[in-house]
Amino acid sequence: MIDLKKILSDKESIAISAHIRPDGDAFGSTLAMYNYIKKKYPDKQTDIYLLDPNPLFAFLPGYEDIKTEPSDKKYDLFIVMDMGDPDRLGKNRKMLDTAGDVMCVDHHLNYKNLATEANSYVVPDASSTAELVYDLVNEDLINDDIAKCIFTGIICDTGVFQYSCTSPKTMQIGAKLMTYGFDHTKVIIEAFYEKTYKQNLLMGRALLESILLMDKRVIVSMITQKTMRFYDATSKDLEGIVSQMRLTKGIDVAIFMYETQTGEIKVSLRSSENIDVAEIADKLGGGGHARAAGLTLSGSFYDVVNNITAEIEKQYQAKEADE
Repeated sequence: MIDLKKILSDKESIAISAHIRPDGDAFGSTLAMYNYIKKKYPDKQTDIYLLDPNPLFAFLPGYEDIKTEPSDKKYDLFIVMDMGDPDRLGKNRKMLDTAGDVMCVDHHLNYKNLATEANSYVVPDASSTAELVYDLVNEDLINDDIAKCIFTGIICDTGVFQYSCTSPKTMQIGAKLMTYGFDHTKVIIEAFYEKTYKQNLLMGRALLESILLMDKRVIVSMITQKTMRFYDATSKDLEGIVSQMRLTKGIDVAIFMYETQTGEIKVSLRSSENIDVAEIADKLGGGGHARAAGLTLSGSFYDVVNNITAEIEKQYQAKEADE
């Protein structure tokens, strides 16, 4: 455990950021930290930077303060959260490189050793980065706003406490957070379940056009650029599709893809306990967790599917050999 109070004590300017295309945990963890520092240290300059913020999370306290373009300011401390690889900071990387000091809070392994051990709280087994924020802050200073942000981060990365990353500790923290004044039922609906009509259309399209592979243990679907243009959709409209695909009975791995540009495909992977998709993503240039990972590959639909299923087959073969 790092000493957050000690790290912040002599810092007058603080920037907080997370990975590009921030998800619920990135929003929840950074905004929880932002609201906490603003409450405990109102005289310090504290700024939050997230690229292309999703308005889905506009209900979170502090969302309106998010800066969407990097600054030339040299901060005393740059806090990186829910990031994994610093390249995932995008344009905000320049502020990290010029900051006087760096602190990391993450449940992804940080491969670049950006911060000293005393400034790094990286716990790969944690359900979410938001859960780690709860560990770091002074519980006596948690208010409704901070609790709401932490709760949002946790439910988004645990699928409302259903994924294997959910531990008894996660449930205990969730229960404690529910004692604060925010409407936790509304947060769950808005952050995790509620979809726009366009999102439902795209999900229906993806499910209708999905295919089963590898003895019906793998489900695959893809949304093309043409389809994205037809629905006037962005990547934000594709949230939740891969998780729904994963719920198909008998499925070990769900592979959802969409074209970001001609010849480039963004891939989201979800799996059961039989397959480690983080290992697959890492081999192919991506990253993530054992049950949820992502990557970007060049090539056609068939190229990408062949590359991924070849890695899945290796894991099946390894398991068979062990048995």
